[in-house]
Amino acid sequence: MEIKEIFEETVPSSRFIGKKNSDWGLFWEDGWSDILRKIERKSILKIEGKSKFDYITMKRVINGDEEYWVGTLFNPDSPVPKGLDFVDFESFQTVVFEIYGNLRDELYGLETHNQCLAKLSIQGFKPREDCWCIVRPCYSMRDSDRNVLMEYYISIE
Repeated sequence: MEIKEIFEETVPSSRFIGKKNSDWGLFWEDGWSDILRKIERKSILKIEGKSKFDYITMKRVINGDEEYWVGTLFNPDSPVPKGLDFVDFESFQTVVFEIYGNLRDELYGLETHNQCLAKLSIQGFKPREDCWCIVRPCYSMRDSDRNVLMEYYISIE
C-alpha cells in the first residue's frame, strides 16, 4: 500500500443512504444499487458529470471495531426507500489520502486506516470524535496486478 497524495476537501451537507454492515457483492446482488439509482437527486461534488460519491463505503472505527455502510451520498432532504438505512451529515472537513494498492489484500483493512491516522497526526490534523471515513475506489484505474487507486477520506476537527 502506498499513499500517493494527501489533500483537504469539504464534504457538503448530505444524507448517506445505503445498507449498514453490508458488503459490495451483496449490495449489488440484492438490488439495492438499482433502488438507489431511482432516487431523484442533484449530484454532490460532480466529476465529469457524475457524482463523486456514487457507490461508496462509509465506515467508522468504534473501540477498534469497524462499522461499514455501502451506499451513496444524496441531498439532505432525499427520501429513504424502505429497507435502506441512512445517516445525515452536516458539511464536514476531511483529509483525503490517495492510496494505491491491492484491492483484496490491503486497502480496506484496519491497517490502512491506522496508517492514514498516523499520517494525519504528522500533518497536524486531528480526526473528529465520530471519525467517519469515506472509501471511494477508482476501479477504472486497475492495473494488471489488481492494484487500484482509492481515495480514503477521514473527517477532521
